[in-house]
Amino acid sequence: MKQDRRIRRMIRRETHSSRSVPSIVAASILLVTFLWLALESVLWLLKEQPLLASPAQLRQWLLDLPANTIPAGMTAAGVGLGILGLLVIGTAVGKGRRPRRALASHRMATVVDDDVIAAAVSSKTRLAAGLAPGQVTTTVGGQSVRVQVRPTSGVPLHLESITTALDAELAAYGLNRPVKRNVRVLNEGAVGQ
Repeated sequence: MKQDRRIRRMIRRETHSSRSVPSIVAASILLVTFLWLALESVLWLLKEQPLLASPAQLRQWLLDLPANTIPAGMTAAGVGLGILGLLVIGTAVGKGRRPRRALASHRMATVVDDDVIAAAVSSKTRLAAGLAPGQVTTTVGGQSVRVQVRPTSGVPLHLESITTALDAELAAYGLNRPVKRNVRVLNEGAVGQ
């Protein structure tokens, strides 16, 4: 799939979530904190009344904190800050993938939701097996397409025709990320379908 740089960038933008909201929130919190500390420092240097606490008061409060707090409280605060830090780091370095995939196209960026692919695969599988609606369920995950088939009771099911139709359908899409297919035929059949 040879595409120019603009198309690849558009596909990336559509298939990955933006990190702007968490970045803006974190930057805003840090900015407000540093502006407050700067204002307190300026007020302290000018010998004015502090807004909340002067730098000397903050320093003394931090020094007295371990002696004035019960150990369980310090432990709980440390665990809470650790969890918050892990969440921030996880948001920053996580995959950030949306449930979307790019289809093969040389002229334009074509992006489709995983649910649309699952519905199309279910329909194609259902038609290949000669089943009624609702007897085929498809789930598209990160690197796999899982098809669950509930056959009609007493009617033989040709697994080869199902897998051939499924492979042809997935190959026609030309997905940018390869997927493995998994077809599972349930033991319980549908009655009278």
